[in-house]
Amino acid sequence: MKSQRSLPRVFSLEFFPPKNEEGAEKLRQTRENLSGLRPRFFSVTSGAGGSTRSRTMATVLDIKNAGFAAAPHLSCIGSTREGIREILDEYRAQGIRHIVALRGDLPSGTHEVGELRYANELVEFIRSETGDYFHLDVAAYPEFHPQASSAAADLENFRRKVSAGANSAITQYFYNLDSYLRFIESCERMGIDIPIVPGIMPITNYAQLARFSDLCGAELPRWLRRRLEGYGNDLDSIRAFGLDVVTDLCRRLLEAGSPGLHFYTMNQVNPTRAIWQALGLENH
Repeated sequence: MKSQRSLPRVFSLEFFPPKNEEGAEKLRQTRENLSGLRPRFFSVTSGAGGSTRSRTMATVLDIKNAGFAAAPHLSCIGSTREGIREILDEYRAQGIRHIVALRGDLPSGTHEVGELRYANELVEFIRSETGDYFHLDVAAYPEFHPQASSAAADLENFRRKVSAGANSAITQYFYNLDSYLRFIESCERMGIDIPIVPGIMPITNYAQLARFSDLCGAELPRWLRRRLEGYGNDLDSIRAFGLDVVTDLCRRLLEAGSPGLHFYTMNQVNPTRAIWQALGLENH
């Protein structure tokens, strides 16, 4: 963890774009409530193949116009260079200087992967088009991408993204501290020393978490699954237990030297704020 311990800590929060004006107003209230935590930036996800492009843009501009730093997700799969160039030009025109560059997933029913197939190609394209204008975050997978052929291949994929010009990385969420520590050790052996910020998923609903984890390849340790299963539909107990588990994970990450935390808020206030307060991060 030597490469991470000396880096400034960055705390950030992630939203997904709402589907309608009612959702947009609710998200504004959520953002206002969470802005008191003073995150470095709010990131905003985009749909498969850029399917939520307009809603992502609207949410990003809403955040920026409220006086906060915003980082839109930009995926390349299913897109053309010209289409991505248009998005980059639009973000530059709006003064957005931070992008989370991802491969993304193909929209359901689509088979065309587009002109850029991998995130490292997207990073390279953004750099060729805009130089150092954007701060570029990329994804990292401490438990390895579910589609990677091997652990070594996944690490090499990550190295390519860094070599292409990534400034920093945000990980997929995890609940096994050792997976992150060993991932950092592997990166250090490869000469990778950019900030790799752990992604944090609060636990509020076991069925939803299990379904999402199965889809994205994030491991739920057996002991955690069994404990959560034991609570059945008792959501209050699930949330209280989840708060303890995730707070302990975050505390151990920070003690080990992680360069901050990135919270997947799921557009909710209380789970993230409860962890934040339990960690004593109000004056970070």
